[in-house]
Amino acid sequence: MTVPFTDLAAQQHEVDDEVLPRLRAALASGAFIGGPEVEAFEHEYAAFTGSRHCIGMGNGTDALEAALRAVGVRPGAEVILPANTFIATAEAVIRAGGVPVLVDVDERTLLIDPAAVEAAAGPATQAIVAVHLYGQAAPVERLVPVARRVGAVVVEDAAQAHGARRLGQVAGSIGRIAATSFYPGKNLGAAGDGGAVTTDDASIARRVRMIGSHGSERKYEHEVFGFNSRLDAVQAIVLSAKLKHLEDWNARRCAIAAVYDALLHDIDEVVLPVTAEGNEHVWHLYVVRVPNREHVLAELAAAGIASGIHYPVPLHRSPALAGERMKIADCPVTDAASSQILSLPIFPHMSARQVVRVVRAIREAFGFPPEGEEFVHARGLEGRSRAWPAA
Repeated sequence: MTVPFTDLAAQQHEVDDEVLPRLRAALASGAFIGGPEVEAFEHEYAAFTGSRHCIGMGNGTDALEAALRAVGVRPGAEVILPANTFIATAEAVIRAGGVPVLVDVDERTLLIDPAAVEAAAGPATQAIVAVHLYGQAAPVERLVPVARRVGAVVVEDAAQAHGARRLGQVAGSIGRIAATSFYPGKNLGAAGDGGAVTTDDASIARRVRMIGSHGSERKYEHEVFGFNSRLDAVQAIVLSAKLKHLEDWNARRCAIAAVYDALLHDIDEVVLPVTAEGNEHVWHLYVVRVPNREHVLAELAAAGIASGIHYPVPLHRSPALAGERMKIADCPVTDAASSQILSLPIFPHMSARQVVRVVRAIREAFGFPPEGEEFVHARGLEGRSRAWPAA
């Protein structure tokens, strides 16, 4: 038996009965770009996040660029973001004309460090990107006062946190504006690329929608300089169906994370992920830190287990960004973590047997005796949510 890093086919199969008839109807109608299916999903996702407005976009990178431009980021403006994030965060800043200012992350959570943001913020700062990482929200409430002090705006990068909460607020509705991605592997993933911007501000929402539609609300009338990035009906249908399952799928992820915690906590060499106080984690990724990572990766591969590294090369050390104008603070935590972090498989349709296989491989890699499968079952893994895969 092999353990994949994720299983998108099983996820899609669970929603086929709803998706396929709606796809046939949409194809017959010819409403491919925009139309009732896209409008319906935008309303559904806005309600899910607790936001007044949702604007579907072609992908998450476009969504973040549009969000930054809509809140006033201008060429040459400084935008603070964590060094430990996917390169798309920096790409969006650069494409919007901004100057990325890379800061370090918190030692325990690997989320953006508010103290580092405070030190980096100044008169040139126009935005702070709060990246919600691995499934939990960044401490936005600690970034907002810094932003106010320098006249900046907090923009959420919520691509890895569909359904996560911070102090009771859903990711995507904590800051003034948020961008998210519906890349297939996300907690809420499309059948291709997709993204969205959420906000309570009607004027910002209008501007985002124009930016993503060639700067236009009416054909051939272009008020601002924009680009082409719109969510299509096919993706909206898939996302709408999956949104109905998201709470249950997130509960399954939480159950798996709890088992990993219970069965790996006694290995001193394995640093388990920490949920920040005030956060409700949705475990987009389960990221541990280990010494001698290459050895552990080899042991997992030998056992037929897929794994990942998020992220092996920090932004300030990426060759792709070497020629860009950036400001870089000292990032010792990010640098140290980049050589240690390891993402274990965690996905809604992961079976109890697959979880056990991962646990055994990790334990054996560090010379620890494996725990029995009954140990997992005793914790009620299969009873944590309905329709849990038994094998």
